[in-house]
Amino acid sequence: MSRNVILYIATSFDGYIADQNGGVDWLHQFEGGSDFGYYEFMETIDTILMGRKTYEHVLQLADEFPYADKTNYVFSSTLTGENKHVQFTKEAPEAFIERVKKQSGKDIWIVGGASLLKDFIARDLIDEFKIFTMPIILGDGVPLFEKPLEEKKLSLKEVKQHGDVVELTYHK
Repeated sequence: MSRNVILYIATSFDGYIADQNGGVDWLHQFEGGSDFGYYEFMETIDTILMGRKTYEHVLQLADEFPYADKTNYVFSSTLTGENKHVQFTKEAPEAFIERVKKQSGKDIWIVGGASLLKDFIARDLIDEFKIFTMPIILGDGVPLFEKPLEEKKLSLKEVKQHGDVVELTYHK
């Protein structure tokens, strides 16, 4: 079974993954009765990818690193080496993904952020997009997709409704 790179992310109705200050507190109001398949999804992955800014934001949000049971890579041009939970990499995305996909394991979650997503989308490295559209208009913030992007045609695989939240799954 081949490993897929999956973008699993929530966005506001107007396309933002964080507010103007980079915060995601607005997401907490939707946590009520559903985990939106998060725990089930986490069982299908063993590797997590994120950019440096996203990594630093995760550290600010959590008392403990939330993905300690996974292999974690942080793409950074400034940080090197590794620490208790992550390995930092400056490797080109294509070479990195080619190498990691050859290893045995589960799927690979690309957490974000926008600049890392832009690089992965431009190089056609994301196999599946799981986008959760939250019923809120933020008006401004950190966009899901950093511009400019080239046109990419995707195929709709699945639509799920979780109360007022819509989950769209697309394949490349």
